[in-house]
Amino acid sequence: MPSNIEIKARVIELDKLRSIAESIASEPSQIFHQEDVFFHTGKGRLKLRILSETNGELIHYDRPDTCRVKLSRYQIYKTSMPNELRQLLSMSLGEIITVKKKREIFKVGQTRIHLDKVDELGIFMELEVVLSPDQAPEDGRTIAIDLMKKLGINETDLISGAYADILLARAEEYTGSEILT
Repeated sequence: MPSNIEIKARVIELDKLRSIAESIASEPSQIFHQEDVFFHTGKGRLKLRILSETNGELIHYDRPDTCRVKLSRYQIYKTSMPNELRQLLSMSLGEIITVKKKREIFKVGQTRIHLDKVDELGIFMELEVVLSPDQAPEDGRTIAIDLMKKLGINETDLISGAYADILLARAEEYTGSEILT
């Protein structure tokens, strides 16, 4: 199963972070508008990433919810019919929440740096060190920690979980009741 090493952090100084990412990236950044629809599942997380009416990815991933550098295992299924797949998954599994974001991606070696502007949440940064099949997770952790230092990300900036978790927690606070997931 493919895997990567990840971190997620709040961003305070976006322009400074973007400038550093541009200076170490191997190619110009790319910008994507993404809608991630999360579904109920028995293990890990299942989301449908809608990139356009004819481009989407069904992604199942499993990773610990911790404010640390972490290992994530995932599977991706590409689809040219994301809206139809969403309807099928919604009927069979039920939707939990939808996360909308603008993502700018920089590539540094085997790592993707994501600068995310998440609707209703703010600005975040993710690192995804994509591991080769025979690469030890510790190698990826070393790369991630080195990039965190270059980007000026401190351990205190790191957050746990997924954007969906933060949105759900806010909705729960707002309604004063627990949302079943």
